[in-house]
Amino acid sequence: MTVYLNGKYLPRDAAMVSAFDRGFVFADGVYEVIRAYEGRFFGMEWHMKRLRRSLSELLIRNVEVEPLAEVSNRLLSENGLTTGDATVYIQVTRGTAPRAHIFPDSETRPTVFAAASPFEAPQHLWTDGAKAILVPEIRWARCDIKTVALVANVMASQKAKEAGAKEALFVRDGAITEGAHTNFCAVFDGVLQTAPLSNYILPGLTRKVVLEMCAEMDIPVREFPIFADQLKDADEAMILGTTTEVMPIVQIDEMMIRGGKPGPLTRKLQEAYVRRTRKALE
Repeated sequence: MTVYLNGKYLPRDAAMVSAFDRGFVFADGVYEVIRAYEGRFFGMEWHMKRLRRSLSELLIRNVEVEPLAEVSNRLLSENGLTTGDATVYIQVTRGTAPRAHIFPDSETRPTVFAAASPFEAPQHLWTDGAKAILVPEIRWARCDIKTVALVANVMASQKAKEAGAKEALFVRDGAITEGAHTNFCAVFDGVLQTAPLSNYILPGLTRKVVLEMCAEMDIPVREFPIFADQLKDADEAMILGTTTEVMPIVQIDEMMIRGGKPGPLTRKLQEAYVRRTRKALE
């Protein structure tokens, strides 16, 4: 595998980062994951925009974001990923410096890393639906920044795996904010409801696209908190993300949603999302 590190394309085993890199000692960095279909990226411009925002929010400067789109294309090519599904992971940290809680000198160069991987689509979960669990929200208050500080997400995801679930849904003050790696929606009486964007929620591309599609198809949307005790009244539920796309959730903890089967609105959005991604690649 060929990866990109600080301006160089290297074999994976030759890509070395200092033990004093602030991404390693402080999780002081940000990242993006971009989906490619048949060698072409979906939403690259939007992902680069969010990466710039994340860098700005963490005050990580001196990073050229625009060339990373071409870096991503080259990684697909060099790794033989121009057909089928793939993802590119991009990470930027504040760089390598003596360990101190304050920022290093302004001359410190950020560490920029990128790698491409094949992606195996979870077809059975799209078809049959997935299980989720509820977990207490223990993350920091700036979930809108796509930072590499993901230990709370990791712990929640592991708990979901041990419960035989695909996703863990965070609950803050009784309301579901989002999943450990997705946005969450539920359907009540034909209305798609999802938590409004705030500092507690990552602004996801798939969420954005789904809301646009709802507007186009006259599907009513309510951006309002979904409380955990409302789930018993939900007609449908779904998670949205770059790698999950529109995935039905048919069980939350021990509660079955729609008798354990994906609902019609979820199916409609799934089909529309596939059309949208394919059309964008024409």
